[in-house]
Amino acid sequence: MPFALLASTFATVFLAELGDKTQLAIVSISGTSNRPGAVFAGSACALVLASLVGAAAGGSLSSVIPTDGLQLAASAGFLIIGTRLILRSGADGGEAPAPTTEAAGEDGDTPAP
Repeated sequence: MPFALLASTFATVFLAELGDKTQLAIVSISGTSNRPGAVFAGSACALVLASLVGAAAGGSLSSVIPTDGLQLAASAGFLIIGTRLILRSGADGGEAPAPTTEAAGEDGDTPAP
C-alpha cells in the first residue's frame, strides 16, 4: 500500500471533517448519551461505509470518465455551491435589522417606555 497516498488521504479527510456537520452531529449525539464509545463506533462505521461508497464510485467512474473530467466536474460543483452560499449570505446583508420607528421614542434614539 502506498504510504504517501494513505497519508495524504487521511490528512485531507481529517481536515475536511473538522467542524463539519458530521462532527457536530456526533457531538450532539454524544452529549445526549453516556456511552461515548458506542457513539464513536457507530460514527466510525458510518464514515468508513461512506468512504467505501465514494472510493468504489470514484473507481468505477474513472474507468468510464477521464480523471481530469471528474476533477473538473467536482471543482465546478464546489465552485457553484460556494458562489451560491456567498451570494446568499450577501443578500441577507449580514446586519441586524434597524429598529422600527414604533419602538423608538420621539427623538428616534431612545426606546419608548
